[in-house]
Amino acid sequence: MDSTFWAFIALILFFCLIAYLKVPAMITKGLDGRADKIRTDLEEARRLREEAQQLLAEYQRKRKEAEAEAEGIVTAAKREAEAMKADAERKTAEYVERRTMLAEQKIAQAEAGAVAEVKAAAVDVAVEAAEALIGKKMSGATSGDLLKKSLAEVKARMN
Repeated sequence: MDSTFWAFIALILFFCLIAYLKVPAMITKGLDGRADKIRTDLEEARRLREEAQQLLAEYQRKRKEAEAEAEGIVTAAKREAEAMKADAERKTAEYVERRTMLAEQKIAQAEAGAVAEVKAAAVDVAVEAAEALIGKKMSGATSGDLLKKSLAEVKARMN
C-alpha cells in the first residue's frame, strides 16, 4: 500500500464527506439565490427604465407645451407691440395735424389782424388826406362841422 493508494482513499473520503455535508446542494442553493437576486435586479432595472422613459416622455411633452406657450406669448407680445406702435403713430399723426391746424389758424388770425391794421391805417391816411383837401377848399365854422361829421361817417362805415 503505497502513498498513491492512500491518496486515492483520501480523495474518496473527501468526496463522501462533501456528499454527506451536502456541499453541492449548498453551492446550488447559493447559485440559485444569486440567480434569483440577479433576476429581480434585472426586473427592477427594467421597471425603473420604463418609469424613466415615461418620465422622459412626460417632460418632453411638458417642454413642448411650454415652448408652444412661450411662442404664443412672444407672438401675442409682438402683436401687442405692433398695435401699440400703430396707435402711437396714429396719435402722433393726429397731434401733428392738430398742431398744424392750430398754427394755420393762428397764421390766418395774424393775417386778418394785419389786413385790418393795414385797412385802418389806409382809412386813417385817406381821412387825413380828405381832411386836408376839404380843409383847404372849405373855410368857415360850418365847413369844419361838416368835415368832422363826414369823417365820423366814413370811420363808422369802415369799421
